[in-house]
Amino acid sequence: MEISSSEFSIVLILDGATAEYQWKRLLTALQSTVEPAPDYQPYLMPVTREPVLGQSCAARDGVLIGCAGWSIPKEEKPHFPGSGSHLERYAARFSAVEINSSFYRPHRTSTYARWAASVPPDFRFSVKVPKAITHIARLKNTGDLIGTFLAEAGGLGEKLGCLLVQLPPSLDFNPGIARCFFEELRTAAGNIPVAFEPRHGTWFERSAGSLLEEFRISRVAADPPPVPSAAEPGGWHGLIYHRLHGSPRMYYSDYSHKFVVMLAARLADARSRSSVWCIFDNTAEGFAMPNARELMREWKALGSPPSANVD
Repeated sequence: MEISSSEFSIVLILDGATAEYQWKRLLTALQSTVEPAPDYQPYLMPVTREPVLGQSCAARDGVLIGCAGWSIPKEEKPHFPGSGSHLERYAARFSAVEINSSFYRPHRTSTYARWAASVPPDFRFSVKVPKAITHIARLKNTGDLIGTFLAEAGGLGEKLGCLLVQLPPSLDFNPGIARCFFEELRTAAGNIPVAFEPRHGTWFERSAGSLLEEFRISRVAADPPPVPSAAEPGGWHGLIYHRLHGSPRMYYSDYSHKFVVMLAARLADARSRSSVWCIFDNTAEGFAMPNARELMREWKALGSPPSANVD
């Protein structure tokens, strides 16, 4: 079958963070099933909007504060009153959340879309890249895996605020492998901000930091840090992403009031230069949400109210 431009026109409007990637997939599918006329030339009319690279709507008025997951512990339920799902009540208090379940298993695009529809317009999701990419493939030949993942997570639309890439501690920095992976990731993800959490010491050398900066990828500021320099953000400084795993015991330990006060001041200082995320991952004993709420109170005390509500 031959379709010429004189027979009919097709107008497609692809919006959202993965629009460019959606177009490439669609074009490939069309070319495999339809033989266009020799004189056919597609016309792409871009949708212009404010730049989204490294900054979401919510981050313009404050840092994005949240937790790894939105399941509300029993002890925290009085702080999340009202009806609705855990996510709906969580999003009434916090401005962001980190989806970690995507690391272990895929989610349907419709599931991501349902989550996006459950939260306020300025709420943002950070989505963790699957372990199939980071821990099994170990960053090698991941183009198809990245494409599948982004097609799913694209269901979040404009509420997809960041991608989180966490490496296994054994994965060291190989310049060739890293460059190929970053090229594949940036080709597919476009301008979606990326937070990168390496845990092998070689990733904290200058050459690795330069490569991250070249591809506009931020290195996570982690606590506890696997090496001393991991406590500080690195790579591209348009995004600063703090992951607080609990210290001294990862995932279990509570953070002291003194630590939270110092953290609030640190975030306030960084906000003038970067888009800032702060995610509490000390969820094993239920400390993530009270720590995040305390940080929001301290942020308010500094005269810089964060997005979402403070109780």
